[in-house]
Amino acid sequence: MSELSYSSGTSTEPLLGITIAEHIKRTAANNPESLALVDRHSNRRWTYSDFDHDTDALAVGLLERGVKKGDRVGIWAQNVGEWALVQYATAKIGAILVNVNPAYRSHELEFVVEQSGMRLLISQIVAPPHSDFHSIATEVAAKVSSLDLVFLDTVSEDLIGGVAVGERESFAHLIGQGREMLEDTGAKYAVRLQQVIDDLSADDPINIQYTSGTTGFPKGVTLSHHNILNNGFFIGEMLSYTPDDTVVVPVPYYHCFGMVIGNLAALSHGSAVVLPAPGFDPVATMAAVTEEKATSLYGVPTMFIAELEHPRFSEFDFSTLRTGVMAGSPCPVNTMRRVIDDMNMSEVAICYGMTETAPVSMMTRVDDSLQKRTETVGRVMPHLEIKIADPVTGQTVPRGQKGEFCTRGYAVMLGYWDQPDKTAETIDAARWIHTGDLAIMDDDGYVDISGRIKDMVIRGGENVYPREVEEFLYHHPAIRDVQVVGVSDEKYGEELMAWVILKDGFDSLSAEEVREFCSGKLAHFKIPRYVEVRESFPMTVSGKIRKIELREEGEKIAHSASV
Repeated sequence: MSELSYSSGTSTEPLLGITIAEHIKRTAANNPESLALVDRHSNRRWTYSDFDHDTDALAVGLLERGVKKGDRVGIWAQNVGEWALVQYATAKIGAILVNVNPAYRSHELEFVVEQSGMRLLISQIVAPPHSDFHSIATEVAAKVSSLDLVFLDTVSEDLIGGVAVGERESFAHLIGQGREMLEDTGAKYAVRLQQVIDDLSADDPINIQYTSGTTGFPKGVTLSHHNILNNGFFIGEMLSYTPDDTVVVPVPYYHCFGMVIGNLAALSHGSAVVLPAPGFDPVATMAAVTEEKATSLYGVPTMFIAELEHPRFSEFDFSTLRTGVMAGSPCPVNTMRRVIDDMNMSEVAICYGMTETAPVSMMTRVDDSLQKRTETVGRVMPHLEIKIADPVTGQTVPRGQKGEFCTRGYAVMLGYWDQPDKTAETIDAARWIHTGDLAIMDDDGYVDISGRIKDMVIRGGENVYPREVEEFLYHHPAIRDVQVVGVSDEKYGEELMAWVILKDGFDSLSAEEVREFCSGKLAHFKIPRYVEVRESFPMTVSGKIRKIELREEGEKIAHSASV
């Protein structure tokens, strides 16, 4: 009988049983003069001593404002230094940080504020080109009377936009008040803060991250100190982070990629985090790598593609890089190979998971072969379990057979905030969380993610997995990026539509040309019937491609073509 698709991650390194507050204080004590955080856009730098002191001051300011353990504090901002300060300050007092998507508008912000029971929102004032955060936050606060507002007035001028902020609503006032209390009243407030820290538990909820909400309203993934600190720590361990490492983080802080794989992985090892710009900018990112002599670089595949294809790519020096993380969506094999060869990232890792699992449950290793690091998402993380299960019966399938990826262990969320029914739909009685991803485990425990169960296309009774078709089409000389979706068809039930972004120098690509390229190489039912050219794909702020929008637009095109 074939071995079952089950694996558990062993480790000689034990799980951390402490809170984020305790851990950052230990790290700062061991590396006081090492660089912790760089906000290049505003030209500000924090050593670990500075970072610990400023997060203490902000924590005291929040306590003085009446924020207490368990209160929900929102952060609505791009990648600015204050985001990291708020993350660690709230952890020090046990307030639950609510990550607010920078792309939200008033209706979405109001939903998150009310659903989480948010007490305080710390908001950027203006975030070009997205929106006027100040006006939207003020509008929502007028509707939700229990919501208190603090505006980030300490970031650079072009982010402020010249909006006047009163002292009562000022972040500078909030943190300044905390500094004064720590410095001018003896040990009173320092003792009070330490008492609060001592009262915290590693199992306390510390973070709510809202899912993208591509279908229905978003759900609030509730995570503990234990969830995210350990996940970040073991990611850093597997990347071999030390105080000598400098990590460039262009991915958004509001997402688990930025705040866990970024901040918690690096800061738990005394490494430095570098923010190249408030939003993703390929030139600013490459400049940060060169000028900060970075050893690690993060990104979703589309970010790496934008850097590799940028006309100024050759101007920058990537010689100091050795590692990094590519995650967020499946990585094209050719892109991964170019990242290794052209960006000097010989130890780059693929991370796989979901917000509900802190987020990383699978990761490639430094000593994995190039094939394993380009064609799989690696093996199970330390202290976690995984299995591939039949989506219908729930039974673990034999290795080599496709099924649903499931995981359990310390990283699994506490649940969806105030939604026990939704939690029960995702986490079963044995605490396995069902991801909805289709996967195959090989004999060595490596896993290939072949798409979402809901993305699978059934054409004339044949199951087609878009990822397989996409990987093949990346070899077409005119295609820079591609997404394949299913659209309804009267004869076959569904047909394939390929949305493509062309490489420079190519102006068009027809369905006939694509079919000719695929003929004799792909089974006939895997060849796209429709081909549509775009300049970009619709995305979430975290870099995930919104296939639902491509399907909706594709349905209209296919319908027009059939009438």
